Amino acid sequence: MASIWTSFVAWLRSWGAQVGDGAADVGVQMGGQVIDGVSAAASQLDMPGLLALAAALGWVSGFRLYAVVFVVGASGALGWIPLPEGLQVLQHPALLVTSGALLFVEFFADKIPGLDSLWDMVNSVIRIPAGAALAAGALGADGSTMALVGALLGGTLAASSQAAKTTTRAAINSSPEPFSNIAMSLVEDGLVVGAVWLATNHPLVFGVLLVITVVLMWIVTWMLFKFLRAVFRRAQSLFSSANA
Repeated sequence: MASIWTSFVAWLRSWGAQVGDGAADVGVQMGGQVIDGVSAAASQLDMPGLLALAAALGWVSGFRLYAVVFVVGASGALGWIPLPEGLQVLQHPALLVTSGALLFVEFFADKIPGLDSLWDMVNSVIRIPAGAALAAGALGADGSTMALVGALLGGTLAASSQAAKTTTRAAINSSPEPFSNIAMSLVEDGLVVGAVWLATNHPLVFGVLLVITVVLMWIVTWMLFKFLRAVFRRAQSLFSSANA
């Protein structure tokens, strides 16, 4: 692998770059160590790591689909994350440009009260199947059975996070101030990076935290759904009384 770095140094010399022999030798050694380190990391993506990555992709897709597609694709292209074969399409330049542009739009749209709920409703039809597809891509390289497992896992987690996001945002938007909306949106932005990093570096820790988080999300979603239903009923009764 160090031959890649050696070729790069030779290319610089061919253009007249002043690279000393000692510096070149050090550069070759350092470059080879970095590249070999990335290769070693790629070989360590075992089944627990793949399961954690699939779960992370499905879960955060319910919050930020375009962010996870761009972050994972860019990390794979830069060699930071060893992507399985089913996810290497995320590294394609066209997909990176497209997901990056949609991420840019979503970053601002998600922080404007009212517009965030509209954006959430429009994108809800794609987040769950996309989360299922991403998780299937993480596990599906070895056969259709694992792809189906990944799809079920990713779709369920995406649906859970999508429901929690929708109900939480609806409750927050009942308040006139915009700061809680912006704060929640920034938390969701951080969840994408944090979940992907933790899943690829500490898969078992991520798995435990994910189970706890999903249970808490179900509880919050149930409580907020009851709260929102009560608010709608009160608003409907007040509207009916005013008309009477």
